[in-house]
Amino acid sequence: MEKTAATEAASGVPAARGIAGAGELAVLPGEDPWSPQEAEEARSELTAEVDRLQAEIASSEAAVAGLLRDGSDSGGDEADTGAKNISREYELALAANTRETLGQAERALQRLDEGTYGLCEVCGRPIGKARMQAFPRATLCLDDKQRQERR
Repeated sequence: MEKTAATEAASGVPAARGIAGAGELAVLPGEDPWSPQEAEEARSELTAEVDRLQAEIASSEAAVAGLLRDGSDSGGDEADTGAKNISREYELALAANTRETLGQAERALQRLDEGTYGLCEVCGRPIGKARMQAFPRATLCLDDKQRQERR
């Protein structure tokens, strides 16, 4: 659902603008606007992270497949079977965490394209350029992040 100027004014959350120019990305009052080079650095970092995470997931899936193959062997004692189960559970948990991080990185790239990168997903205020540069997948301003962590 696309926001209009009226819904933007009512909610305080800027409407998506299509592909954003660097100077259009949100910053806190007093911060310098995003330069094209800074925006491209953020995009490059996120793209590299997506590639790295996809490779990690493929590696983890291959490890789980190997553990499942090895686990189907009826040989070995209970301790060996238990160790294999622990390894398999660890690889599955690692893959799940990696998939979550991958989704966050892909969403950050989408927000860059939409022009909503750097805006808090809860309150719509700017997150802060320095925070976005330090943690490019951030989706919450510091106030909302602290509220979330207190829950």
